Amino acid sequence: MQEWRSERKCHKICGLSCNFVLSLGSVIQIAVSNQFRLGVLGSGKGSNFAAIAGACASGKIPAEIAVVLSDVEDAGILAYAREQKIPAQFIPPGKFRTKLAEEAEHEFVKSLREAKVDLIVLAGFMRVLKGEFLRAFEGRIVNVHPSLLPSFPGLAAWKQALDHGVKLTGCTVHFVDAGVDAGPIIGQQTVPVLDDDTAESLHARIHAAEHELYPKCVAAVARGEISVQGRRVVWKS
Repeated sequence: MQEWRSERKCHKICGLSCNFVLSLGSVIQIAVSNQFRLGVLGSGKGSNFAAIAGACASGKIPAEIAVVLSDVEDAGILAYAREQKIPAQFIPPGKFRTKLAEEAEHEFVKSLREAKVDLIVLAGFMRVLKGEFLRAFEGRIVNVHPSLLPSFPGLAAWKQALDHGVKLTGCTVHFVDAGVDAGPIIGQQTVPVLDDDTAESLHARIHAAEHELYPKCVAAVARGEISVQGRRVVWKS
C-alpha cells in the first residue's frame, strides 16, 4: 500500500508546530513535536506507568506525561503520579463494570482534551473503550497486552497461555480500536513458558517484559518512527 505524508501547522489545535504522518487507507494520525504529550489511563498499581514515566524522565521517551486518569479512586497509579508531581485525577466510571458510562466517557475525553495530549497510553486500564472516546482519539491510543496477539486476547492471558500448553508467550503493544485487543501491532517481546511455571511466575516474567517493550514502542511513536499501512505497523530503518 502506498504511503503518503503531509505536513501542516497546527497552532490552533495544540499551540505547536506538528508533523502528521498518515498512511493511505489508515485512520492512524500521530502528532510529533518537541512537546509530545502523553495521557495515561490506569486502574491499578501503575507499574507500566512507572516504567514509562522513568523513560520520559531519562529522555528515552521524548515526551512529557501531561495527565494521569483512573477509574479507581485509590488506585496506586494516582498515588505514584502525585508523588512525581504529575497531574492525576480520579473520574467515577459510572454504573457499568467493564466499560465507562456515557457521562464518565465524556469526562475522560474532556480531561484529555484539556491536557492537549498527543497520545493516550493505557497502563492497566480495566475498562473497554467505546463510542465517543474512540472517535475522539482515533488512531492515538496504545495498549500493552500480556500475550503474543492475536493469541489469547482478553482477561488473564498468561493463564490462558499456561492452560493451553504453549512453550512461548510474551507481550504485545498495539493500537486500540473497537475490537478486543485487536488493533495494529506495534511491537512484541517473547517470554518462554517454563515447565515449572505457575500462573503467577509466568505473569511476573511477562510483566517484566512489558516494562522493557512498552517504553520502546511509545518512544517510537513519539519520534515519528512508525507508519501504519493497513494492519501493518512499519518501523523506519
